[in-house]
Parts: sequence; C-alpha cells; structure tokens
Amino acid sequence: MFVSALKNFANRLRSVEDRCKKIQEALGRIEARQLHNLPVANIKEAEFRVFSQWGEDGILQHVLRHVEVSTNIFVEFGVENYTESNTRFLLLNNNWAGLVIDGSSSNIDFIKSDDIYWRHNLKAECAFITRENINDLICRNGITGEIGLLSVDIDGNDYWVWEAIDVVSPAVVVVEYNARFGPERAVSVPYDAGFVRSRAHHSAIYYGASLAALCLLGKRKGYSFVGCNAAGNNAFFVKSDLRPSSLIELKPAEGFVRAQFRESRAADGTLTFLTEVQETAILDKLPLIEVS
Repeated sequence: MFVSALKNFANRLRSVEDRCKKIQEALGRIEARQLHNLPVANIKEAEFRVFSQWGEDGILQHVLRHVEVSTNIFVEFGVENYTESNTRFLLLNNNWAGLVIDGSSSNIDFIKSDDIYWRHNLKAECAFITRENINDLICRNGITGEIGLLSVDIDGNDYWVWEAIDVVSPAVVVVEYNARFGPERAVSVPYDAGFVRSRAHHSAIYYGASLAALCLLGKRKGYSFVGCNAAGNNAFFVKSDLRPSSLIELKPAEGFVRAQFRESRAADGTLTFLTEVQETAILDKLPLIEVS
C-alpha cells in the first residue's frame, strides 16, 4: 500500500512538472509575440528566458525576426543535456530543426530519451569538439551550406573552433566570450585539442576568448557584432550582408558587458569570491594568444 501511494505521488509530481513546462513555454510564446513592436537596435531589451541560461531566448527571437534566414536550421554545441540551451525554444516554439553536440554520452542519451527527440527534427551527437573534427561532425549529420544559427559554447577553444568552421554559413552566430579579458584586449587561450577548463587552471576562469578577439574573427568571416546579453557572457553576430540598417554594428568597447556572475574556484574546488583585481592577477600569469 505504501509503495502504491509513492507511485501515485510520483505520477502526480510528473503531471505537475509537465504542466509547469507547458506554462513556461506558453509564457515564452507570449513574450515572443510582444517583441514585434520593440525597436531593433538594443538587443538586451529583448531578453527573456525560457530554456536559455540567461536572456538569449528573447534576443534570438528578436534578432531572427529582423534577419532574413533562408533555412531554419541550427547547430549548437556544448549543450550538456539540452534542458538549458540557446536553441531549444527555437525548436519548440518556431519548429526549427538542428544538431546538438556534447562530449558526454550520458547527456546525449538523456537528449535521445527526451520527448522532443522524436517529436521534432533534432539530431544529437556525442563528441569532444576540436577544430580538427568540427566540420566532419556537422557534415556527417547532413548539414552544410546556409543555416539560421550557430551557437558556440565549449568553455575553452571557442575562438579556434569557430575559426575552423567552414561547412556551414549561419545567418546568426552566438559565441561565449570571457569578459575577464576586458573590452580592449584581443586574446584567446592557446589552442589545445584536449583543453578542459577545470584542468587548465583550478580557478575555472581561464578559458575562451575576449570579446575583441571574437569581433576580429567575426569581421574576417563576414559578420557584424550587434551586442551582448546583460549577463556578460554571450556575444551576438549577424552576417554582414543580412544585417538590417536598423540593427547597429557595434565596436567591442561599445557592446561589451562585464560578467554579472561569479564562478571562480579554489584549488580544492570550493567556490571563491575573487575581486576583478584578483582574477586579473591569476590570468596575467597564464599563457594567452594575441589575435588579429
């Protein structure tokens, strides 16, 4: 009898969770519709969160409404189990299709067991991403040429992997930047095919590239920088020949947002509360590559 009561309680919990998810998605759709009359220039004002970590869901709804996209396909990597991501709302709300990649087999198994995997046109690939394998990973999943969105967040070789991608031409690109490098320096961690953030330095603040470095790379690849999210970790780029005149191209210093969150750790793995000066002192002792 006790076991039966527990099962009934578990079933009720799942039912409540399902209803909460539907409410969350419905609120996201309402927010998305309300963006229609929002001026296009300041993308931070469009922020709302359904499945993204911060306000990227709203920013992407906003930007993609004003940028002509020929193919509603996305590629996103560094998604963990895909419950929190930049593209899940596009998949569910806008019926996009796409590919997600993560280095954990348990994360990919979780995604493939999720209802969205058979309800929607989603592919999930387990791989540790490097600049040597990224093009093959995308191609072997049947994606080439023009796509709507590329989202890069691998906490390490982000600059080098985006630089290497040439099999797809996304209309919009979202790339994580490391705000600790400031708005002026164009730097990245050196390329290391086996880079793991937690192993590179115990502080977990040594990873990725500066905003200025990503803006230089974006310019070389034909993209305009249009802003960052309010949290200060994601930069948004639009293909220059698709950018509407009302969506202003920014210089790194104009669009830079300092990180509004903490994530540094001590050598034993416990969270610390380092000041900006203390973080800079750590990073100044570690190797960085100046890019141009």
